Amino acid sequence: MILILLSVPIIVFALLAVHAKDLLFSVVFLVVVSISLALIFLVLQAPDIAITEAAVNAGLTTLIYVIAIKKTRRYEE
Repeated sequence: MILILLSVPIIVFALLAVHAKDLLFSVVFLVVVSISLALIFLVLQAPDIAITEAAVNAGLTTLIYVIAIKKTRRYEE
């Protein structure tokens, strides 16, 4: 039951990331997905995977995405 409750934010925020018009919002939504996935790994008693998921995907990958977005031009529609 707890896995289903933790899976709902993953699905919702993944869909929001795909449909967001602003790329920075998409990155924030993907951070929420990553943190939710790390919580699932903690529930499954895999703390090493959870720490790696949180550090690499929520931390490092987010930083790379934000730097890449900041270096590009933003066109307003």
